[in-house]
Parts: sequence; C-alpha cells; structure tokens
Amino acid sequence: MEELESVTTTSRTQSGQPESQPRDQLPHYWGTTPEQEYYNLQGIKSSKSFYASPRGLKLFTRQWLPLRRPRGIIFMVHGYGNDISWTFQATPIFLAQNGFACFALDLEGHGGSDGLRAFVPDVGLVVNDCLSFINLVKHQDPQFQGLPCFLYGESMGGAICLLIHFAAPEAFQGAILAAPMCKISDKVKPRWPIPEILTFVAKYLPRLAIVPTADLMRKSVKVEEKKIVADMNPSRYRGKPRLGTVVELLRVTQYVSERLGDVSLPFIVLHGSADVVTDPEVSMALYAAAKSEDKTLKIYEGMMHSLLFGETDENVEVVRGDILGWLNHRCGGGGGGGGERDE
Repeated sequence: MEELESVTTTSRTQSGQPESQPRDQLPHYWGTTPEQEYYNLQGIKSSKSFYASPRGLKLFTRQWLPLRRPRGIIFMVHGYGNDISWTFQATPIFLAQNGFACFALDLEGHGGSDGLRAFVPDVGLVVNDCLSFINLVKHQDPQFQGLPCFLYGESMGGAICLLIHFAAPEAFQGAILAAPMCKISDKVKPRWPIPEILTFVAKYLPRLAIVPTADLMRKSVKVEEKKIVADMNPSRYRGKPRLGTVVELLRVTQYVSERLGDVSLPFIVLHGSADVVTDPEVSMALYAAAKSEDKTLKIYEGMMHSLLFGETDENVEVVRGDILGWLNHRCGGGGGGGGERDE
C-alpha cells in the first residue's frame, strides 16, 4: 500500500522499503518506478492498448494478468470522472496477484479514450462498447475458454455492470459492486427546481459544464494524504459535470433503481455507511429486492465512497479480503450459498 507524507509519497520496492518521491513529480500513483518494472515487482503481467468499438470510438484498454493460468476473468468498469490508469489499478493488480485475469477500458469521454471529457450522453452505447470488448477478450486467448467470468464496477461503473447484466443475463457468473451508483444520493443531487431546469437546458446545450456540484473526489476519499495522490491523476476530470451527462445519469440510475428486482446473477455489494456520493440504502434495497439466490451485502461502518483506495490501508485490506473471499468461494473454493448480510 502507498503511504504519502506532506511533501513526499512512497511506494514499495521489491524489498518492501518505501521509495520517497516529490509529490509534484509522480508519473504513477505508486511513485516513479516504471510501469513494467513495477508490475514485475508485483508478480504480475500487464499491458495496454486501444480497442476500436463497433461505433468507431478508439477506447484505451488495460489488462492485468497472473503469471500462471488464471482462475477466472474479471471485467472492470470505473466510475464517473475516473479512469483505469491511476489509483484504479491497485485493485486489478491485487486481483491478478491472486490468480484473476483483469480487463478494463476507459469509458467514452474518460482517460485515454475518445470523446469530450466527462460527456456521456447515452449510457446504452457505453454498455454496448463494454459488451463488444468483453466478447473480444473472451475469445482472444484459448486459456480463457471455460473460465468463470465476473463483472466489477465502482460507483457509476456498478450501475453499468447491472445494465450489462440486464443486456446479457447468462454471460457472467457474478458481479462485485463497490459503492454502486444505482441511484444518485439525495445528499449530492441538485435540489428542486434545479433538476427540472437542467433537463430543459440540456436539450439545447448538453455539453455545457455548469452543474453546481462539489468535487466528488474530496467527498469520496477519507485519508488526507490519499486525497493528494488522487488529485495528482493527470486524467481526472476536474470540471463541473456536463448537463447531458447529469441528465443521462439521473435517467439511468432511476431506471436501474426500478429494476433491482430483475437482478439474478450472484453478487456481492459493498458500501460504506458514511458514503455521501452514492446511497448505501440503495445497496440495501438491491440486496433485498434482487431475485439472486446467491447474494452478499457488506456495509462498512464509517467508511466513505472510495472503499478500495481512499480509506486507511487497514480498511482497504478488509474490503479486499471480502472481495477475494467471495471470489475464492466461487472459483474452486466451494459453491456459492444463499444470501449473506453483514452490516
């Protein structure tokens, strides 16, 4: 885990000793160690490339692979304003170390992919991008044939994972949903009559970035030193949300919240009780309403939105352990059971 002080950050070398770097000179969230050297030190393989989607978008992708034949495949979806090349990488690196082949792409308008920054006018097209990429990956390497396939989504990515599931109900053996945006929390949602005004104006100026919302990163990350690291991300969107994106996310999350009872795949949903970006009560509603026979709910007392980076290292390890335990139970460590709720 990374440790950051007031003017330096630290990343572990092969011996586990920290390597201090000036905070304004970090090419990677872990420090200055070159990517491939860092992946080698972590005991995994990783590569990046571009994928041309059926609608002609050039989408930036990454893969993180174990050194031996994987136990399963995980398709990962990042959240709004985020990307797959900064702190998001910590989770697939961990999962690859534990035998899982992980794949992800920067969504339209995010990271290294095509599109106006943070402009997502049609989430349905994004879902199609993800499905076409997933199908390509599944068939690109014989070692992936027959392996269990899982979805993983953070925040907005959690909602997209559920939409992927609705579009392809039999394609995945489970989903890991970290603070999923199944509904935009009333604590950050603009008050009436602002949503009605925004919806009207968005019809004419969908790209306009004027929605009055606080910086979500600072509402997501608990540890002050980690806020510094998160803010260094050169691809993080720092502008105000665009009208068309906000209206589309309001529409999509309303749609997802109305279809919670249609969720049928095995899943674990993880949420912090102190999350003010996405509502933990909606995750509880998902657990209660889903018709899945194999479902698990984890509510972490006092934790915020960024469960897998922004919390203390000890808290991050707890969440990671729950995810890995859930995966192990479904990949050769015993079959999935009935519902499990832990609050």
